[in-house]
Amino acid sequence: MQDMSPHEAFDRYETLRPRLPDAGPQGAGVALTSLADMQDHVDAFVFDAYGVLNVGDTPIEGAFQRIHALRAAGKEVLVLTNAASFNRAQTEAKFKGLGFDFAPHEIISSREVCEARLPAEGLWGVMAPDGFDANDLPVRAVALDDNPEIYGRVEGFLLLSSATWTPGRQAMLMASLTQVPRPVIVANPDLVAPRETGLSLEPGFFAQELQDKLNLQAQFHGKPFPSVYEEVEARLPGIAPDRIAMVGDTLHTDVLGAQSRSWHSVLVTDHGLFAGLDVDGFITKSGIKPDWIVPSI
Repeated sequence: MQDMSPHEAFDRYETLRPRLPDAGPQGAGVALTSLADMQDHVDAFVFDAYGVLNVGDTPIEGAFQRIHALRAAGKEVLVLTNAASFNRAQTEAKFKGLGFDFAPHEIISSREVCEARLPAEGLWGVMAPDGFDANDLPVRAVALDDNPEIYGRVEGFLLLSSATWTPGRQAMLMASLTQVPRPVIVANPDLVAPRETGLSLEPGFFAQELQDKLNLQAQFHGKPFPSVYEEVEARLPGIAPDRIAMVGDTLHTDVLGAQSRSWHSVLVTDHGLFAGLDVDGFITKSGIKPDWIVPSI
């Protein structure tokens, strides 16, 4: 699948604004050197992964040290990731392999939130990564491949990973849904993700194309949609929303989603979607302004 540029991704997110949650009031957009400059305003930090802690398989310099400094200052630290290719054990192993020492309860993935809300009945066709094991899911499932027969016999579609997705498979999915409408559930709403070589197209991109062309309503789990924030807040009992900060690299997922929950928001600019770009123009055009802006955490 062809990658998108940051400008194309931003413009596509803008066209999707009517489908996204309503953002709360704008932040002040105060430019800071790092999170250390605003940590007294917040009791819990919720970190996006891609573009904040890592880019692809490469950890971002200083991220590990910042996490430890925040813990030492008495702050709660969580990771909230839209990456849905991995099961729970694989997700924990991924962060360990990147050099982080998050406890299991500190990691929340959109996939696990999605799995907890999947209808138990029926057979699900899965947009799946290489090595997918259907036994990892709490429902009956089969990976979607190049066999059109599979698309016709499932009762619903679950979009986890676009790593092996192709135009042909997207066309088969679209044709099958045109013939027999069925539920589409998306565990990664992102349009793109920052990799070492650029921005990759993610399941949200293909789900939005389905909505455009088929007039269907997909169900999304992941930033900026509510279910993942409900899970975060459940793990932070006693901490008010305005003492939680979401730290991410995108306006339409990380910042908008945080504002929709009355959380604070921090936009990271040096490593993710806006790396190498002037973020001010994107903020002005979208009207989505975070509370704080940092080059890196």
